[in-house]
Amino acid sequence: MKNTILLLLVIFAVSFAFAQSQRLEKSPRHQEWVAIKNGEKSIHSFVVYPEKKDKATTVIVIHENKGLTDWVRTVADQLAEAGYLAVAPDLLSGTGPNGGKTSDFTSADAATEAIYRLSPEQVTSDLNAVADYAVKLPASNGRLTVGGFCWGGGQTFRFATNRSDLKAAFVFYGSFSYTKDDLKRISTAVHGFYGGNDARINATLPETQTLMTELGKTFEPMTYEGADHGFMRKGEEANASEANKKARDAAWERWKKLLATV
Repeated sequence: MKNTILLLLVIFAVSFAFAQSQRLEKSPRHQEWVAIKNGEKSIHSFVVYPEKKDKATTVIVIHENKGLTDWVRTVADQLAEAGYLAVAPDLLSGTGPNGGKTSDFTSADAATEAIYRLSPEQVTSDLNAVADYAVKLPASNGRLTVGGFCWGGGQTFRFATNRSDLKAAFVFYGSFSYTKDDLKRISTAVHGFYGGNDARINATLPETQTLMTELGKTFEPMTYEGADHGFMRKGEEANASEANKKARDAAWERWKKLLATV
């Protein structure tokens, strides 16, 4: 029985990876890899352009703790499909074997270990370089937003404390260590997306809500009952639970409606 379950998990994982790569290959939208300079460093980044006449609002997509995976790239493609200019930086750029990026690590676990060695200052510096690049693209209307998942969700919230020209921040099941002074610096609305079965992250929400309210800041969390941590990705997997699929679809609709108001 145990071997059968392991085999099924492998099959589901391979099927999911294949589905992501197929979506990227078949996408009609223009996708490109760019090297964004930050001092002597180059940040390997994936850019997807929407097919529209007018200039578009930019969304910086911050990846999970596994680095810039194909799934994150499909999120960027789906945002472009909805009409937004999406830029997904690989924040592990320069930290992989021989100075490589996410895809150069030997395993997802190795990438995760490396991501937790990144300093907050380096992450902020790299995100600022990416944001500065993105809003200057000819296809950008200059309006900048950010959204991220898990580790990237926490980085999204933290970036909102450091980037004054953000028009919106979309935090998917992420948290970070902050002070009241950190939250004072937020100048945009923060929209949260959380799974009901994610007690570790959800335990941080009441204090965050209280402080944001005291400071007169906008924090709008939404919890999807029955959904797990990581439901945006898990909801697309072949063996996804109904709760994760429902949460994923509802969160996407909410995200797009919020983006339309920026």
